[in-house]
Amino acid sequence: MRDRPLSATLRPTFVGRVRRAPAGSPSTVAHEADVDALAQAATRGDTEAVGRLYDALVDRIYPYVAVRVRRREDAEDLTQLVFERIVGALPRYRHNGRPFAAFAFRIARNAVIDHQRRLKPTEPLGAIAESSDGMGVEAMSLREESIRELRSAIRHLTPDQQEALALRYAAGLSAEEAARVMGRHAGTVRGLTFRAIESLRRHLSAEAGR
Repeated sequence: MRDRPLSATLRPTFVGRVRRAPAGSPSTVAHEADVDALAQAATRGDTEAVGRLYDALVDRIYPYVAVRVRRREDAEDLTQLVFERIVGALPRYRHNGRPFAAFAFRIARNAVIDHQRRLKPTEPLGAIAESSDGMGVEAMSLREESIRELRSAIRHLTPDQQEALALRYAAGLSAEEAARVMGRHAGTVRGLTFRAIESLRRHLSAEAGR
């Protein structure tokens, strides 16, 4: 079972400016089935399926990566690396009832962890750094603004809460899919998500009261 969009849980301008079908809707379920079918075709050497798989997943993987890393350029480079690793791992993928999204996001999560480990020890993982290209907020896309707001808010959460929230709301995974990525039980992921949302609510209320 998927949660409501985080924007509905917290406030309309917080996240979710990229339009998606409601979680759990028939179109979302159909999309997941399409991704699994594309992945199985790609493992059989269908090069067109590989390209369509990228198109189907990039709008989910990039927001997840962008929330977890410091700079937009890093997020773009890391997303490209993630897809290179996904393509390289296709021969090892076996469906066996496991959604391909969980397989892909485990690769994305490992890539983000590798990136974070390369950060200098003095740089907090949740800190925010502006892009170095000199672009102002007005020139940024609404998606980038949403990602930056989410990244700013979740820096107050524990690492596990950050991971759960990024997988559930930035990536749009179900609790079961996120649990497979994190190596946890779905109930644990739901608990982490609930506590993360309550912490965000308190933080946002405190910010509004200043």
